[in-house]
Amino acid sequence: MDTQPIIIDTDPGIDDAVAIAFALFAPQVDVRLITTVAGNVGLDKTTCNALRLLTYFEQHVPVARGASEPLIEPFIDASDIHGKTGMEGFDFPEPDQSLLLKDGAIEAMRTVIMESEKPVIIMPIGPLTNVALLLKMYPSVKHNIERIVLMGGSTARGNRGVMSEFNIATDPEAAKIVFASGVPLVMAPLDVGLKALVLPEDSAKLPAMGKTGRMAYDLFKKYRGGSFNTGLKMYDPCAIACILNPSLFTFADTYVDVELNQGLTRGCTVVDLKGYLNKPANVSVAVDVDSQAFRTWFLESMNGCI
Repeated sequence: MDTQPIIIDTDPGIDDAVAIAFALFAPQVDVRLITTVAGNVGLDKTTCNALRLLTYFEQHVPVARGASEPLIEPFIDASDIHGKTGMEGFDFPEPDQSLLLKDGAIEAMRTVIMESEKPVIIMPIGPLTNVALLLKMYPSVKHNIERIVLMGGSTARGNRGVMSEFNIATDPEAAKIVFASGVPLVMAPLDVGLKALVLPEDSAKLPAMGKTGRMAYDLFKKYRGGSFNTGLKMYDPCAIACILNPSLFTFADTYVDVELNQGLTRGCTVVDLKGYLNKPANVSVAVDVDSQAFRTWFLESMNGCI
């Protein structure tokens, strides 16, 4: 099979762990690099978590450390959701430090992209700081990026602010740079994550689904105990689903920008679905998901992991 090269930019993170697993074991994609960014927790912890995941999955993918803080905003993590380490609730092995590159994330991404025979997909599932820095420092990489498929933003309300989603709100300036870059973009927003549910009867099957299923069950049970009864929202796995199985989603090609003003709507993704702004589309936005089909895909993907 002709595989698609992919770079995962991430801040693991509970949802990130599942999205990374699905990418690592999907036959359609070849994970060339994992870069880390401060987001759910600080950079030291997200980097350690990425290494722990790869060690646990027995995968030898290089990891590069990225930005430890947003371009301008003070850094505020989400450890209240993900725990102090970002992935508490499961006994991971000690991380294989040999996977950590000397180069930082920006240089490592540039190298992978420029040396790839095929255009690369970048999948950011955390704040967009690293991707923005890459595109600003090395704009020549754009010609060999097939597209950027990100989890972030919202077409309606937020989960960090009234109108802002966490990944975008953590570094709005970086998000604005990425959305204005001219690189083809696919956005899996908060809205579809709210509908991409793994129901209690699905969660009950996870412990019997090998190492990855046991990990996911323990992580979700510790930090999303209440959601076990109503349905676990799969935010970051929506990004890898957009790559592996885009038929699960309904997409709208539209103009998206990011609000930077200091005020009530800072970090809001302005998704112009009605065309009020009369600007050309720059993003393919997932505006709906087939919830039943997503559940089926989720369990099939979990079965495909170790």
